[in-house]
Amino acid sequence: MIPNYGPVMDIVLIRPEIAHNTGAIIRLCANTGAGLHLVEPLGFTLDDTLLKRAGLDYHEHATVVVHRSLDEAAAALPGRWWGFSSRATTRYADAPIIPTDVLAFGAERAGLDRDGLDLIGADRMLTIPMLAPSRSLNLANAVSVVVYDAWRRHGFAGAAEPTEGLTSESFTEPLFDP
Repeated sequence: MIPNYGPVMDIVLIRPEIAHNTGAIIRLCANTGAGLHLVEPLGFTLDDTLLKRAGLDYHEHATVVVHRSLDEAAAALPGRWWGFSSRATTRYADAPIIPTDVLAFGAERAGLDRDGLDLIGADRMLTIPMLAPSRSLNLANAVSVVVYDAWRRHGFAGAAEPTEGLTSESFTEPLFDP
């Protein structure tokens, strides 16, 4: 089992629709120690093949909680919430995100709904910079950008130490787990 030494931060996906995005985020959480909270309704089942394939064997190393409603998730996560939208005007890199914060992302097609916006507040809505006329990033990519940057800001607490370097023997096995 991978110890949970990463950031204490929690990620909330509000009504996620695409199984393989959520599977990739489960894998991200297992590798960073972030907790994952899914707010129903989900656009897939938790035993979905695409979810499991994207998360590989990392599911057992991640903490995933399903909430019946956004209110239930908010009651379980009392930290400061940050929301993400391509329409926000504050860049995520300019926000003082700390490890006890909650990072909330809306559904792939619709983004955060009115309930999410009301819960979080306009002053804590953040955007990820993109070139014009781009509309949005893939949900798993957006979550990865923000989580890794927040973890970096706090010294990658709990991360494994880098290896001594590559040797010719290093190339006998794949560098990345597919």
